[in-house]
Amino acid sequence: MQTGTDGKAMPGGVRPGHGKIGATVVTGFLGAGKTTLIRNLIATAGGRRIALIINEFGDLGVDGEILKGCGDLGCPEEDVVELANGCICCTVADDFLPTMKMLLARDPAPEHIVIETSGLALPKPLVKAFAWPEIRTRVTVDGVVTLVDAAAMAEGRFAADEEAVAAQRGADPALDHDSPLEELFEDQLACADLVIVNKTDLVDVAKLEELRAELSGRLRTGVRMLTVANGAIDAAHLLGLEAAAEADLAARPSHHDDEPDHDHDDFESFVVTGPAIADPAPLDAALAGVLARHGILRLKGFAAVAGKPMRLVVQAVGPRVQHHFDRPWNAAERSAAADRASRLVVIGETGLDRDAIAADLQAVLAACGAEAAAAAAG
Repeated sequence: MQTGTDGKAMPGGVRPGHGKIGATVVTGFLGAGKTTLIRNLIATAGGRRIALIINEFGDLGVDGEILKGCGDLGCPEEDVVELANGCICCTVADDFLPTMKMLLARDPAPEHIVIETSGLALPKPLVKAFAWPEIRTRVTVDGVVTLVDAAAMAEGRFAADEEAVAAQRGADPALDHDSPLEELFEDQLACADLVIVNKTDLVDVAKLEELRAELSGRLRTGVRMLTVANGAIDAAHLLGLEAAAEADLAARPSHHDDEPDHDHDDFESFVVTGPAIADPAPLDAALAGVLARHGILRLKGFAAVAGKPMRLVVQAVGPRVQHHFDRPWNAAERSAAADRASRLVVIGETGLDRDAIAADLQAVLAACGAEAAAAAAG
């Protein structure tokens, strides 16, 4: 059951648009649960033709691959478009606009478009793109949906160290010490038409009420809030908001409004490749140790497990690591040994020791895979 800020269930139903295709922008920090939310949206969309644009920070498209494997008839694989190796807010003209034109040229055109931004993307530059002449006559931003990871917020991972900042500013008041994570979090909230507090099963009731109160003070008037676990929300609550966000940009302030261009110099990403593993059971604890030692914000990817016909999805945010099998390896993957390797995307603030992280991750995979070679030989 999803509840609003008043504690009551939100009304269901998807309202028709005004002759334009609706687009929903799903934003939220790394690991907030955007891909899971979208899978639930597709499953409850009542057969509507929904096209997905999936943007990832880095050059390995994990989220798009997961969504392509969901097997829902309302969102066939050809309607999932991946934009990897950069944030969509920085590549609007080069990537996003051509993709939108391609989707709009289809016959029949999609009934709704859902855009999953990178966890490091600013939503406002993307919303601005809907005012471009090629787009505005046919598409409107039905709503910006911002996911918040309740557990991460409870752990204070989006807030700067206030005592350290105060000390630095006291030494030099001209310095700007705002945390890039905090700025990004505030920008994603400021652009929202609907805020979904996810992973509520990981915090207690008292902490959840505290988080709701804090978030309420950060939101624009009229923005509603839902609390859910595991991204379990019906499409009726996400589609049909009729916000026309592209016509309301002035009411959505950003820390980057005065910047001619936005970049992601504060963050970096790279891919680590390793062998197949024998047993995923010890993987989570071993990876959690690597994340903690190196201050990694996000880890995600795929692993091959010896003797298993299915692909293992690995997801980590902060100290939490999870894995699950999502689909069988396809024919091409089964015939190409390289595609059955384990590949993990590492995302963190700029300055990561890439060599040390790669060595540690490869050591973990090798340790979990030591028995894989023996199993294959036997």
